[in-house]
Amino acid sequence: MKAGYRVAICDQLEDPKKTKTIVKRGVTELVTPGVNSNDHILDSNKNNYLASLFFDKEEIGIAFIDISTGEFIISKGNASYIDKLLQSFKPAEIIYPKRNQKEFQELFGTKFFCFSIDDWVYTQEYTTELLLKQFETISLKGFGIMQYDVATFAAGAALYYLGQTEHNRTQHISKINLLEGHQHVWLDRFTIRNLELLFSPNENAKTLCDVIDMTQTPMGSRLIRKWIILPLKDIAAIEARHSVVADFVLDDSLANTLIQYIKPIGDIERLISKVSLGKINPREVIQIKRSLSCIEPIKNLLAESKNPVLLKYGELLNACQQLIHKIENEIMEDAPVAVNKGNVFREGVHFELDELKNITQKGKDYILSIQQKEIEATGISSLKVGFNNVFGYYLEVTNLHKNKVPETWMRKQTLTNAERYITEELKVYEQKVLTAEEKILQIEEELFQKMIVYIHDYIAPIQFNANIIGELDCLLSFCLASKKNNYVKPIIDQSLIIDIKDGRHPVIEQLLELGDAYVPNDVFEFGGTTDHDDYWSEYEW
Repeated sequence: MKAGYRVAICDQLEDPKKTKTIVKRGVTELVTPGVNSNDHILDSNKNNYLASLFFDKEEIGIAFIDISTGEFIISKGNASYIDKLLQSFKPAEIIYPKRNQKEFQELFGTKFFCFSIDDWVYTQEYTTELLLKQFETISLKGFGIMQYDVATFAAGAALYYLGQTEHNRTQHISKINLLEGHQHVWLDRFTIRNLELLFSPNENAKTLCDVIDMTQTPMGSRLIRKWIILPLKDIAAIEARHSVVADFVLDDSLANTLIQYIKPIGDIERLISKVSLGKINPREVIQIKRSLSCIEPIKNLLAESKNPVLLKYGELLNACQQLIHKIENEIMEDAPVAVNKGNVFREGVHFELDELKNITQKGKDYILSIQQKEIEATGISSLKVGFNNVFGYYLEVTNLHKNKVPETWMRKQTLTNAERYITEELKVYEQKVLTAEEKILQIEEELFQKMIVYIHDYIAPIQFNANIIGELDCLLSFCLASKKNNYVKPIIDQSLIIDIKDGRHPVIEQLLELGDAYVPNDVFEFGGTTDHDDYWSEYEW
């Protein structure tokens, strides 16, 4: 995938035990760079976007979808704006209509991994149908995107591409977000590159993200990258963030306690997406439970805050207590990675499962009793009962004692120095144990599927929790960075004045050799018709 290849995954399509012919196999998934949810390939600190473009006469519609998190974003604009988004979001793969291949390369170059889609997909009727089916609504009005036809064409094509790559279980993609250019400061690709916000062309160089990213969770790390490349323009929103960071800086106890609560939370955004995709395993379900167990104390702590933003976060967090209780009472704390490894569910969850486990767990004692009984009956002191996957259970007798073997024993295998036999009693027991083990796996598989169905109902609240935890994590990261580097909170207004006292470059300052002093600089810029006498510059925490 990292090399840009598309990989077809083939699986058995039927149970080998239910057919006497060759088992049918087929392509069950097509993994491409932009449609991938494999933890071993994805970077937990970055989103893995598939971008979809639709070219109109005067503007271009764009959609970003991350199947590993469920994030779905659309926007539209001229070629320069779309280029800015592509450089900012760095999609792993881009799809567009076949007829626009040359136009795409002329506008955006050939460095992206791309795939062209049949032109007929990009029609209003078809793409709208796909979006309505995905969100289970009768209209798109509720998403506020009715004036964004070119973007919805791109969004529908992205859903089409998911279907073509056999990614049809996408319940976690439950909403579509509109990214409007006027909400954020314009940063073109040259600005992002030259300011070294997220990456640097220089070896071993530091970026702004490296300096201020002190997040504790993957959700926070992914979000802080978006905040860096999409700076807010709305003063109220900026001041809301500043107020939270200021409270954290002034209240060490609050900040440190929150960090301790947030730190154990895993990547619940991607874990809950795996529930929808049908790719979650028992151990990951336990990870969801452990992460959700951290929500309640965070919720209680925020309820005591006087900051309206933190209070709101506390109100919106969902502790998911019923889900925690169900997982805790049904799935073993040390559950295996794969269901077919067994020992997934606790005792008391399923009566028949408990009985079958009892049979297998007492097997060792029963085998020892058979071994001891045959030793006493034959006088073969070295006799042992063994098992392998080819021959099953057997009694092993060295050649020295072959003449003591009863006629009722049946020879099963001849070795260089020994013979292996089976008795009727051992044969009956073997069948009983093997049947029990097979039935155990079948029951646990059925129970696990029911557990996944149950967790499905919690996809939306867990995604919401992930968003809130990500935002808290970012704001705590700003607090840590400001305290470590002695940053201050600026006064923001709508004047055209920039007045900085003792300003320091956050990245260059980090590159100084130990002992070298950074020389701060003042910056003053006055523009427009604002009266300078009515303006003051102040820095405070």
